[in-house]
Amino acid sequence: MHSGTTLTQFIIEEQRHIAGATGDFTALLNDVVTAIKTISNAVNKGALIGVMGSLDTENVQGETQKKLDVITNDIMIRNNEWAGHLAGMASEEMDNVYSIPTKYPLGKYLLVFDPLDGSSNVDINISVGTIFSILRAPVPNRAAAKEDFLQPGVKQVCAGYALYGSSTMLVLTTGHGVNGFTLDRDIGEFILTHEDMRIPADTKEFAINASNQRFWEAPVQRYVAECLEGKTGPRERDFNMRWIASMVAEVHRILTRGGIFMYPRDTRDPSKAGKLRLMYEANPMSFIVEQAGGKASTGYERILDVEPTDLHQRVPVILGSKNEVDVVVGYHSAPKAE
Repeated sequence: MHSGTTLTQFIIEEQRHIAGATGDFTALLNDVVTAIKTISNAVNKGALIGVMGSLDTENVQGETQKKLDVITNDIMIRNNEWAGHLAGMASEEMDNVYSIPTKYPLGKYLLVFDPLDGSSNVDINISVGTIFSILRAPVPNRAAAKEDFLQPGVKQVCAGYALYGSSTMLVLTTGHGVNGFTLDRDIGEFILTHEDMRIPADTKEFAINASNQRFWEAPVQRYVAECLEGKTGPRERDFNMRWIASMVAEVHRILTRGGIFMYPRDTRDPSKAGKLRLMYEANPMSFIVEQAGGKASTGYERILDVEPTDLHQRVPVILGSKNEVDVVVGYHSAPKAE
């Protein structure tokens, strides 16, 4: 028998500290957790239940969809549409806002999610995850329009991610620190295993897709070059470079032992400010990172202050250990050489 705090117990105890809490948020979070457990089961069984491989379809970003992209998106919707806590949902896998069916009541929250981050890795059995963000609906109990979702990250009520790896973990913040829970499959409960997660301010580890090096802007070129010079360069210490191609796995490593993750602006496609999506990737992860003592920036401004203009808006992302993010941001603001 487990002797730790369950996620359900943790959420209820947190709710008791909030004056006027109605329990709606707690119930919504429980529905999200149920969806995550279902997704974990599907990811874990993989080829045994025929969910591996790609489809002949693309999402709104023009990316080829995996079977699990569609399956996990449907799981998130079906587990969260019916209970009356939401006014609408939005996802990486859907072109437009998902309207709650008229047979269900409407609520006061909005749910934004990436149902399977890093899905390009599913066929090779590398860790993937789910990212989600909860916002307050500007007008409760009314069907949400796209404009209702376009809130800066500072207005998030909650953000979290699930990591489907050697164990399934759920990492969560409601604006009062970051806590990690591990799924005990024997009892079907998430147990608090990583209390008050903190990101070290200093690090010797950076993560970036080096194949894009020729497209990076000068500040990122400078930072990575200096890291690669190691002890003989201006940073006077050796760095390790990592790249998993799964944002959830990258951020989880940073939360566990520090580091910096970068998917910066590049010159390959001038029409795209970045690769990662603001609403359901950058914002929730930045909220988590900041609550754990780290920093998150586009290079030019704090990610959580960015005013969204589109549901699928892309932004550059530089996040992780505070002092390293400060170095990169400083290079972005440094005068350009003549």
